[in-house]
Amino acid sequence: MSKIVEGLLYSEDHEWIKVEGNEAYIGVTDHAQHQLGEIVYVELPAVDDELNAGDVFGVIESVKAASDSYLPVSGKIVAVNEDLEDNPGLVNEDPYANWVVKVELSDSSELDKLMDAKQYEEFCNE
Repeated sequence: MSKIVEGLLYSEDHEWIKVEGNEAYIGVTDHAQHQLGEIVYVELPAVDDELNAGDVFGVIESVKAASDSYLPVSGKIVAVNEDLEDNPGLVNEDPYANWVVKVELSDSSELDKLMDAKQYEEFCNE
């Protein structure tokens, strides 16, 4: 059973979102990192990139496969977790402590389309 954290929002593409005011930290879920296996590379977007919900913001490569990461909400990238460039395995160690990007939300109503912890758990069990 993968770890799911209460108080976060989740996308169907297995990203988690922690909202703080008008900004949000976004990372990959424990379920996703288990599916990928040992992560060996994380491609990060550029700060100040403006992306729409559903756009690819990066790529996560593991020993098994490479997987696109989709932005669950629209906004401007205001920070990237540069620690992942030197140590992408941090995502395997604790995917909820090691966010990938921080986004300034451009449309907070998009948060309503995401799942809470209970809904995400049910989604993963389908």
